[in-house]
Amino acid sequence: MSMNRQGRPTSPKTIAETPGSGTFSGDHGLEHEEPLIFEIGDIAKSGVDLPDAAPHSARLAGLERRDEIGLPGLSEPETIRHYVRMSRNNYAIDTGIYPLGSCTMKHNPRLGEAVARIPGMADIHPLQPQRTVQGALEVMHELSHWLLELTGMSAIALSPKAGAHGELAGLLAIRAAHEARGEARSVVLVPDSAHGTNPASATLAGLQVKPVAANEDGTVSVGAVRAALAPDVAGIMLTNPNTCGLFERDIVAIAAAVHEAGAYFYCDGANLNAIMGKVRPGDLGVDAMHLNLHKTFSTPHGGGGPGSGPVVFSDALAPFAPLPFLQKDGGGLRLVEQSDDPISSRAQGRIAAFHGQMGMFVRALSFMMSHGAAGLRQAAEDAVLNANYVRAGLSQALTQSFAPTAGTRPCMHEVLFDDRFLKDTGVTTLDFSKAMIDEGFHPMTMYFPLVVHGALLVEPTESESKASLDKLVAAMRALADAARRGDRERFASAPRFAPTRRLDETRAAREPRLVWKPASPGGA
Repeated sequence: MSMNRQGRPTSPKTIAETPGSGTFSGDHGLEHEEPLIFEIGDIAKSGVDLPDAAPHSARLAGLERRDEIGLPGLSEPETIRHYVRMSRNNYAIDTGIYPLGSCTMKHNPRLGEAVARIPGMADIHPLQPQRTVQGALEVMHELSHWLLELTGMSAIALSPKAGAHGELAGLLAIRAAHEARGEARSVVLVPDSAHGTNPASATLAGLQVKPVAANEDGTVSVGAVRAALAPDVAGIMLTNPNTCGLFERDIVAIAAAVHEAGAYFYCDGANLNAIMGKVRPGDLGVDAMHLNLHKTFSTPHGGGGPGSGPVVFSDALAPFAPLPFLQKDGGGLRLVEQSDDPISSRAQGRIAAFHGQMGMFVRALSFMMSHGAAGLRQAAEDAVLNANYVRAGLSQALTQSFAPTAGTRPCMHEVLFDDRFLKDTGVTTLDFSKAMIDEGFHPMTMYFPLVVHGALLVEPTESESKASLDKLVAAMRALADAARRGDRERFASAPRFAPTRRLDETRAAREPRLVWKPASPGGA
């Protein structure tokens, strides 16, 4: 059987091409290696009968298609079967644990999905008259109230579409606040362990990034921050708990130092799920913070729809939050959308065309209301408990980062390992992760954060049961033992049992094949 450079068969299998498969077709029961739709369809045929188009005049200024569109012709049963078979090759949170660190891939509550599909929520349009969407505005108002209550902040902007977009909104508010005071500050402090979006967002906001080194224990010290502060520093971007899965114990002192220098404190809220209901970021001295609704409160990262990254602001930055914002008066709720509105004194205009992701608002509010204050607090506690359970279960098999104290120091919602346990085995972090696919698991986050060599970052979330975690821990222990025994081939060839085999990732990145072409007679 010929293989393309992505490791996928270029043509359907036959018994002659798959010796030892035990089947004439080469498939095994309900497991199919499905070809691409272009390989099973014929562009010269059509699965439907359509009448010829009536005469018409061109309206695309000479940009009309002149060639055939080239889509494969398949009947409806063939099309449905193809995509159903393809879907069976997907790994999803509904099929198993998704231990991606710093991504919060947890269960999607079906309650939220049902509520988001209620007519009047799913079918509204952002250009409808506001008097016709008072229910939707009430959802936004209620969500805003509880997010502010949960974080201890003063104002909120719902419109940012995701976390990085929220970072940009917060940094633009910080820049506007300094400009309003007549100060030219252009530098943002960003720890080495920050999410990659932090320096990117700062640069997009027109600010310069100044790194702050982490301590040997993976946290940021107030001394390092004080040493980096200067008259041109506009603020600091700090994640707490940080990307190493550790709580920043000096956060209150860091906030005080930043404020003393006339700067502002931006907190990356990607890891709020570890502290929600336990501590309010506003009480720690935070001035702005984005909240990943799609991670913390409902649909996990990439969970089948758009993200949502509202930003909460302290009193100091509230006047500089972006439009629109909600105003409640005797006539109901309305969105203040223009900077010249009599009640609007905000210096920043829109950060997005409309008001945010309505489906995410509904999902997040249903999550919050179904859990209640005690439930949200327990979710945070369970996320931390599960991560520490994994940490303890792997303490003898893997090496936790920031030794020697790491072995006994609890983590927060995620636990970070490095590749010292693979030393002299010939097995890399990438090899270990690929072997996890053969064991039926989606790999953890690897090689991030960059402050740890060969990082393996595991976040089990609060959704997973003890049985689920035991299975993950047992598999990772077994792989670690296999690596130390010298079973190099098991890792070098992994994954062997997945629909897509081991890729030449370097070549795929440098020579990507973005357009399908028929295989040559000699194979691709």
